Amino acid sequence: MTSMLDGTVLTQAAETLDRLRQAGLQVVTAESCTGGLVAAALTHHAGSSDMVQGGFITYSNDMKTALLGVAPALLARHGAVSAEVAAAMAEGALSRAPHAAIAVSITGIAGPGGGSASKPVGLVWFGTARRGGQTRTLSRHFGGDRTAVRQRAVVQALDLIRQRIGTE
Repeated sequence: MTSMLDGTVLTQAAETLDRLRQAGLQVVTAESCTGGLVAAALTHHAGSSDMVQGGFITYSNDMKTALLGVAPALLARHGAVSAEVAAAMAEGALSRAPHAAIAVSITGIAGPGGGSASKPVGLVWFGTARRGGQTRTLSRHFGGDRTAVRQRAVVQALDLIRQRIGTE
């Protein structure tokens, strides 16, 4: 089995940590389809505790509500894989991590099943929240198998964290 944390992911995580360290910022993660891989990639590196406050794995809708405060009505209206839920996940994580300046969230359909015409396998929504700033969302459609979708989502999330450093 190929490791989910390959060299590309770990290199991107190290670059992200370096940028967070230089800016004196901490991050918190809220992950669904990646199951904690973003937090795992970041915390793979020694000294990461100075930049990573923690992470939430909220695979089910119940956990999105219980741990992140995502409203059940929002989930019912838009579905777990949506801009609205990605934003609520990021905002919920940031509100529960008092020392973090940036939150990133990931919710998607990694496959092989679970997709639909409007939300196909490979669709991933990301949210980023910056303390004192605006929440942003982004969607991507990744090809490949479940492992590839999840790895690409991790790399994208790390890139989004880097983008939010120095903003707002």
